[in-house]
Amino acid sequence: MTIELLDSTSVVDTSQACVGKTMTAPATDVLGRIANLETRLARNASEIDAAQAVRYKVFVDEMKAQVGPDLDRRKRDVDSWDAICDHLLVLDTAIEGDPEDQIVGTYRLLRQDVAERAGGFYSASEFDVGALVSRHSNKRFMELGRSCVLPEYRTKRTVELLWQGNWAYALRYGVDAMFGCGSFPGTVPAEHALALSFLHHNIRAREEWAVSARPELHRTMDMMPVEAINPKKALAALPPLIKGYMRLGAMVGDGAVVDHAFRTTDVLIVLPISNISGRYLNYYGADAGRFATSVS
Repeated sequence: MTIELLDSTSVVDTSQACVGKTMTAPATDVLGRIANLETRLARNASEIDAAQAVRYKVFVDEMKAQVGPDLDRRKRDVDSWDAICDHLLVLDTAIEGDPEDQIVGTYRLLRQDVAERAGGFYSASEFDVGALVSRHSNKRFMELGRSCVLPEYRTKRTVELLWQGNWAYALRYGVDAMFGCGSFPGTVPAEHALALSFLHHNIRAREEWAVSARPELHRTMDMMPVEAINPKKALAALPPLIKGYMRLGAMVGDGAVVDHAFRTTDVLIVLPISNISGRYLNYYGADAGRFATSVS
């Protein structure tokens, strides 16, 4: 999920904040492996920096997101949350060189306890996630963000490893629900009327899981009556990541938000662990062992 909550003038460069941070990980910290690809958390500041470089290639070079002049010069996508999040990586171990040279995909993970100590969730600048979290005081939430993969690695295998890592991490920390922004390209919601209306009518989060865009940012998703929606065409119009979340059992919040800095239209994805369909639990394993069997 791509999430951008700060405009280009308010991005805080905290990459150096990680330099003095003690980050140790054993050699057996790999969460999954398929052939030459493996997934694990970043082990040091250099790997986080390399992940930020991958994010720049995808979000700025490819998607034309706007970042500050210093970040443009350094070719990095950086913000203040990077210093407190865990950074999930996919690495191609067949690439010769240091691990930093092998990073081909990344996800950013923020647990509720960490967010509360550090000032809140990233997506709270777009959506009223505080009300959702407070309604479930007995549950542990995790925010997903900054999902990206280099173009040549956008395959089923890479996506499976990212989900293997997310699932293993969620189990490790007893996470009950995940959420984060899913993005449509462009800043004109009407260009996605079919897909947004389909999400609104079919998988909108309700009752205890209901969550809305912040009132001052709220853009309606209800642009077409349900009888006018062709489900097959609507599914084809969904970004692959949002479609993947939907297949897992995710819901979407009410209202979209236009992110001018990242040039996207965002919706909030909400995925209670209890909603994950049995076929996916069986596929990845209730203990996240699906792709961990070959890890030594």
